[in-house]
Amino acid sequence: MKFVDEFRNNEYAKILVEKLNNISSKKINIMEVCGTHTMAIFRYGIRDVLPSNINLISGPGCPVCVTPQSYIDTAITLCEKENVIIATFGDMMRVPGKKGSLSMQKAQGADVRIVYSPMDCLTMASQNPSKEIVFLSVGFETTAPMTAVTAIEAKKNDMKNLFFFTAHKIVPPVMEVLLQDKELKIDGFLLPGHVCAIIGTKPFEFLSEDYNIPGVVTGFEPIDILQGLNTLVSLISKKDHRIENDYKRIVKTQGNPIALEYLNKAFNIVDSSWRGLGRIGASGLEFNSEYEDFDALKHFKIDYEEYDGSPGCKCGEILKGKIKPTDCPLFKKLCTPENPVGSCMVSSEGTCAAYYRYHKDTK
Repeated sequence: MKFVDEFRNNEYAKILVEKLNNISSKKINIMEVCGTHTMAIFRYGIRDVLPSNINLISGPGCPVCVTPQSYIDTAITLCEKENVIIATFGDMMRVPGKKGSLSMQKAQGADVRIVYSPMDCLTMASQNPSKEIVFLSVGFETTAPMTAVTAIEAKKNDMKNLFFFTAHKIVPPVMEVLLQDKELKIDGFLLPGHVCAIIGTKPFEFLSEDYNIPGVVTGFEPIDILQGLNTLVSLISKKDHRIENDYKRIVKTQGNPIALEYLNKAFNIVDSSWRGLGRIGASGLEFNSEYEDFDALKHFKIDYEEYDGSPGCKCGEILKGKIKPTDCPLFKKLCTPENPVGSCMVSSEGTCAAYYRYHKDTK
């Protein structure tokens, strides 16, 4: 960001906090559904300066966290195959499955490599013609377009040794599931800036139209978040259920047409399983018939059986916002970033990881 200091101005932050204190005294529950928001809220101490009536809830905003345990075990099955190279983002390495983790497999000799973009796999496949490259495609709408672009390029270049094990998720459907849960009381949403940069704001209008719940798109700097909270609390207090965009420097109403074009070209929308939330309709992406030759499960003829969770781990309830990480009996005891029991402690965007690093027992 060119003018980052303006979005970290202490004096303006104090003004925004003071405004929040004067909008409403009613108890308000606000959920963020973006792991980057979760981490930023903790990093900048935003929870510590909010008025006591505003309760921030961390929802299922981390794509690594919501990926079922069976995905990790199937990825390990793939890396055990002869002449296979697993390519993955770094935050997948230590996610525990029943059969261990990718990090443990690498230590035992499996060829598991960290990449920074799925496009890196094109070079990897070209340089290793006798190997089969499998990219672990995990992420929300934010990262899915790059998977689509990579597959399109691979098809254009007639690559026969690059495959994808996809677990891409779509965010709006999971929000609807949360609103249908009678145990949850959500008054408004901080909408995910990264996801909205791709899909725009229209896919979230159902919140207002069907559930009378307002939402505000915001960025990730402290001023962004505090301004977004001011807008959202004001909407809630006025019983105004609109969807507002406070991140206009990045997010457009229609989203990113080019990215959406790539998504539509390569993927179909399908039902998908979320850790702790079960199978959610129309919440995932898989390759369509034109690109299904790149599907690792089909190529290796793997019968993918889905299952979920680690014994004693409360990750599911945490992802739903029903409990805080500090309510889990494993938190900071058996479950730490160095020895994670559940996925929420692994990724830097995970709620448990954020609580472990930043949470103060006094708040």
